[in-house]
Amino acid sequence: MAKSSADTPMMQQHRAIKQKYPDAILLFRVGDFYETFGEDAVIASKVLGITLTKRNNGAASSAELAGFPHHALDTYLHKLVKAGYRVAICDQLEDPKSVKGIVKRGVTEMVTPGIATNDKLLEHNSNNFLAGLHFGEKNIGISFLDISTGEFFVAEGNEEYADKLLQTLKPAEIVFQRSSQKHFKETFGSKFYTYTLESWIFDRAYATESLLKHFQTHSLKGFGVEELHEGIIAAGAVLHYLKDTEHPNLQHITSIQRIERDDYLWMDKFTIRNLELSGTGFENGNTLLKVLDNTTSPMGARMLKRWLLLPLKDIRKINERLDLVEFFIKEVDIRNKLSQHIKHCGDIERLVSKIPVKKIGPREVMQIARGLQHIHEIKLLCENAENSYLKRLADSLNPCHYILDRKSVV
Repeated sequence: MAKSSADTPMMQQHRAIKQKYPDAILLFRVGDFYETFGEDAVIASKVLGITLTKRNNGAASSAELAGFPHHALDTYLHKLVKAGYRVAICDQLEDPKSVKGIVKRGVTEMVTPGIATNDKLLEHNSNNFLAGLHFGEKNIGISFLDISTGEFFVAEGNEEYADKLLQTLKPAEIVFQRSSQKHFKETFGSKFYTYTLESWIFDRAYATESLLKHFQTHSLKGFGVEELHEGIIAAGAVLHYLKDTEHPNLQHITSIQRIERDDYLWMDKFTIRNLELSGTGFENGNTLLKVLDNTTSPMGARMLKRWLLLPLKDIRKINERLDLVEFFIKEVDIRNKLSQHIKHCGDIERLVSKIPVKKIGPREVMQIARGLQHIHEIKLLCENAENSYLKRLADSLNPCHYILDRKSVV
């Protein structure tokens, strides 16, 4: 936007904030509206189907303008992000009634395809991964974080392995070193949504410090990832990117898991496509996932999809799953009871992730409480079942009685 001596203080403020986020659509809160100006307004008008007007500032120049009511943010935000745009939400940080002159404003959230917590931006049966990629001297480090569920994975290997991971987990966005743009495109193609970061972010010491500070630990040995040097750098870059895009509240991300290459049968994109595991290339085509998916919760649907795309190789683990399937086929009563309890849990994974970012409503808090009550019942059923695998699963379930008791007091 060209600078003009006739610019109002508000437009000068807009320009200063826009300069910090030049590659994002800036939604600028003005009273009861979110406004866009200049090129942002042209894009917003086309994508959202809203009216494009001009703002005359008293000079020969004028700026394009397009806006919508602030209460319609959820309606319009997901359209911009799904169209592939980064969106910076700039809010009023002061009460206009108590301020003389220009109201203080600042970006309170950056939303991109890989950083989404809004229900309209997410598919309930699929993870929404943000991937970090680091090109090391010998291996490629790669990490996957779903901010909507708190799941965090890390791995490293050669280019072929990294490609298989990307094709299998299909991240919504990938961040990597700016100087590696040509290498990335030559290796992985141009179909992924990507964003590049400065080279200094991809430093092992900085990444390790970021992870240790986040998890509040003295080492990464407890997570089993301390030897994945390139993977740690990729994971650190993801954490940096989240905080750089105004997402500092990440308390729900409590662990990082290692993806073991030898644990799974790795399939390339051609095999996955030809077997029609999760896609057919045809609209509304039938897939193996559609045939198998009789899950009763979004959490189960996401897990089943991962299991299907990452088949186990360990015969002991395979038989353990098959034995449990056989158990549920025979024990109809416990199967039906577990199914009903799981169904009524709701999507606890994604509901919990809304707490640290303070985007959870009273109704959703009550759903978490109901979910925890059902988890208590699920734990009891599994503990008393005549199956060792179910008993182990019961040990890992925590109904969070203390939190439930607090809810009762309130």
